[in-house]
This record gives sequence, C-alpha cells and structure tokens, in this order.
Amino acid sequence: MYSPSRLATVAITYLLLFLLVGCAGAPGGIENREVRLSIARLGSSNGDPDGFAALRSAFRLRNPGHDVSFQKNTRALVTYSKTRAAFVQSGEARAEISGGLLHRISNLSVGDIVILRPGEGLLADKQLSFVVFELPDNPPQELPSYVRPDWDPSITDTPGGCAEEEGAYRRILLTWKPEVGPYIWHGINAHRVRISDSFSHYHPVVGGFDEFYLVQMVQPGGCILTSPHVKAIESRNVNRDSAAKLIRRDDLDVGDLVYLPRGLIHRGLGGVLAQVITVPGFRPGAEIGVDHHLRAINEQLQLSDEKAIPYHLNASLEAVVK
Repeated sequence: MYSPSRLATVAITYLLLFLLVGCAGAPGGIENREVRLSIARLGSSNGDPDGFAALRSAFRLRNPGHDVSFQKNTRALVTYSKTRAAFVQSGEARAEISGGLLHRISNLSVGDIVILRPGEGLLADKQLSFVVFELPDNPPQELPSYVRPDWDPSITDTPGGCAEEEGAYRRILLTWKPEVGPYIWHGINAHRVRISDSFSHYHPVVGGFDEFYLVQMVQPGGCILTSPHVKAIESRNVNRDSAAKLIRRDDLDVGDLVYLPRGLIHRGLGGVLAQVITVPGFRPGAEIGVDHHLRAINEQLQLSDEKAIPYHLNASLEAVVK
C-alpha cells in the first residue's frame, strides 16, 4: 500500500504525463483551445435534445444570468418572471401577449421575434416552435413586443457585416446603434441575413460577444467554416501539416442552431438565410478579421488548389475590424 507521500508523487507524475500528451496532441504550431462550435439540429424529427443540451450548457457557462431553451410545436409560452426574446423557428400563427398592461395581438412567422417582459406570456392559435433566450436585463420601454423584419416598414435592407454584396438581404431587428436600425437593445441583438460569402472573423473574449445562427433556409453547399486557432493564425506560426487542420467545415440544414462563442473564428458560405443573434448586443470594433493572415499563410507555405486555406478575397487585402 502506498504512503501519502508516494501517492502524491504518483499523482504528480500522471498529471505531468497528461499535460505532455495534451500538448503533443496539438498539431505543430497550433494551440488547443476550449472554445468550440456547437450545433443543435433543431429541424430534425426529435429536435436533437443531446445537441441542444450541450449547446445550452456551454452558453450558460460563458454567460451567467442567461439561458436558452427550445419550445417545439407549442401554442403557449407561459408567463415568467424574467425577460425573454423568443425567435420563431417554424410555423405561422396569430398570437396574443397577455399578462402585462395591454393585450397585444399579431401574426407571427419564421424570422419574427417576440419580446416578453417579466410577467408576460404568449398564446397562439396554431403551433409554433421558438428558440427562447432568457436575459437578465429588461428591454427599453419603447421597444415593441413584436419585431417582424419582413412586415415592418421601418426595417429595410442594410448591407454590411456578413452580407456586404449589392442587393444583399440583411434586416436588422435589434441593434446597438440607432443609425443602423430603429429598435435599440444592448442586451441582445439580431439581424436576419442571407449569407453568401462572409469574411472570416472572430469576436474577442474580452469585450466581444457570443453569436448564434438560427438557420431558416439553406442552398445546396451552404456551410460554416470555423477555427479556434486565433493565436496560430494571427502569429502565422503554421506549418504545412498543421495548415490542413486549421479550418473546420460544417454543412448546415434548416432549423440548425449554431453557437459561436467569443474567440472562435467563423465564416458563412454558400447561401444561408439565418437569424444572426448576438449576446450581449453587437459591440462596434468587436469583429476582428483574419483573412489577411490566412492569405499570408497560404503564400508563405505556397499552398494552392485543394491544399489552400480558404479565405475571403476582398477582406484579405488589409486588416479588417468592424
């Protein structure tokens, strides 16, 4: 039987071995990071409870006081003591908010948001599915209870961000800055956007925000590219072997909820109509582009054709911060 000192020595030895194996497991020039992509396939027949549970756990851990739930095929969101932003994921119905000072009625369809203040609930005449964010702060008093980007004349196309091409569909429902939209809330922002080829970027861990894609339409080939390897890419400390492991590709389907935590590089491609949701709201200066680094890595390693790291051409011409 080991003595206490012997047990301590064995424990330290195993800990050192674990750390060495963990470091050795990282590809050359690339650091291991805990930040990672989560996708809940909410459009699947069972709603992907395991995928959603993992996504929810990661989000709650990074955002104390916040929560997210999926309410599938329901006619009611019961009254609750906290503020909620409910995003319509599927269905069409006529709904009524009750529990506050006024009863408010509206049609609802995919792409709309319902803002439920403390003590309010929702009842619809047909089934709807919602992704519901619980938030610690109340919305501004002037914010409407229903935000409907395809039906509100004050919400118009505003190219930029993930959709800068001419004629892009990008409608800002909740924003940080009054010059880009009528409805201001710093607790959570959202814009409904058709993503054809966004630039590669991340939101910093300090001073940034988490982001979600609630996917509502997808063209064949629609996908998202991600990488946790910010340090390696920005330092351009990458060799030919590790370059192939820098970027991960995930194909997307209608109904997917994609969680992109702070510090994860991401880029949407191929035609994806999504509700892009940020928690807290979008902070100016917190979109850090990396395409110029990706292009430089390709050039320094002479990578081409199928071995080249994908990047956004226009955004690679100089450093981009938005």
